[in-house]
Amino acid sequence: MKTLVQCDFDGTITEGDASFVLLDAFAQGDWRRLLRDYEERRISVQDLNTKAFAMVKTDESALLKALNGRVRVRAGFQELVSHCRERRFRLVIVSNGLDFYIRAILKDLNLENVEAVSARACFGPEGIEVRYMGPDGRILGDGFKEAYIKSFLELGYRVIYMGNGESDVAAAKHAHHVFATGRLLAYCRENKLDCQPLENFTDVVRRLELLQ
Repeated sequence: MKTLVQCDFDGTITEGDASFVLLDAFAQGDWRRLLRDYEERRISVQDLNTKAFAMVKTDESALLKALNGRVRVRAGFQELVSHCRERRFRLVIVSNGLDFYIRAILKDLNLENVEAVSARACFGPEGIEVRYMGPDGRILGDGFKEAYIKSFLELGYRVIYMGNGESDVAAAKHAHHVFATGRLLAYCRENKLDCQPLENFTDVVRRLELLQ
């Protein structure tokens, strides 16, 4: 069976959330009120990022400079990339984060060829315009990660899912295998959804080696 690894970015590949670092530093408004609305399920994660980044009127180079030394990649990620290549697993980062900083972080790791889909950021004087495009090229208001895993399943992939947050829950329910940390791990345990804990990617690779 052909296999695809769908992996979240912020809080999964990275140990913290790069978007939070940027919004705390540059958002001209109370973006954390929007975060509370999201946490209380009054708005979607796509709405959160669309509205919050509209408050950021700083240029791309300044934002990326602010991330220097502030984002730590979870141990073993390079090993995961190598393992997927060796076993011909398709690795796809599917993230609600923004494309410009995900590309920059991957480039710093010499992993710019890793496949990634995320929110598209367009910089302008009125703030950053954020768009989520689904697998069919249409703009999505919700369910970004779930739309992609469904498209991968329709292509006949066995999907291994890796994530950390509430926005990963809907997608993880469709996966054949789940590696979870943070709130996703707590949800899986509370709701008896089969998963394995994700502390570092070195351990994940060891477990993947057991998959036929």
